[in-house]
Amino acid sequence: MTARPLDAAASRHFTYRDLCECSEAWRRTRVDNQPRSEETYRAMEALAREVLDPLVERFGRVTLTYGFASPALARVIGRGVAPQLDQHAGHERNRAGRWICPRLGQAVDLFVPATSSRDVACFIVDETPFDRLYLYGAERPIHVSHGPDHSRAVTLVDRSGLRPLPRRLTRRSLADLWPG
Repeated sequence: MTARPLDAAASRHFTYRDLCECSEAWRRTRVDNQPRSEETYRAMEALAREVLDPLVERFGRVTLTYGFASPALARVIGRGVAPQLDQHAGHERNRAGRWICPRLGQAVDLFVPATSSRDVACFIVDETPFDRLYLYGAERPIHVSHGPDHSRAVTLVDRSGLRPLPRRLTRRSLADLWPG
């Protein structure tokens, strides 16, 4: 497949470059981080159109901190990422021809300046067709994906102990987090 131009629009408010070159690891290393699969580009468009554009229209500027992750970028990041689960690899395949992440779809980590991650998460849950959403703290970026499972799973990941401790949240328990 021929790669799409990274400056082409993925949605009203985002280009493919926005989704591929947003991480600190990419800015530091400039590794090849362009999708190879047409399905990954379509998944990026769906995430941008269905989840990210509504965020921009509600809150204004959205800062992406980690988007698409090619195998080269995942190797640079190394510890702390789970390419087989996190949906940052989109619809890319490994050398054996298997999906890197069988969940498919696409994920991004983000924050909205001057807005609690809880408030952003509540908006995503109430107003968008997301797949999975992970929260790490009131002022930390959140992870959100859009994918074929449409699981609408919301998870709080407590990293205060020796190991990350995930806890599934309901919409009500999400709203009760970190009262402001």
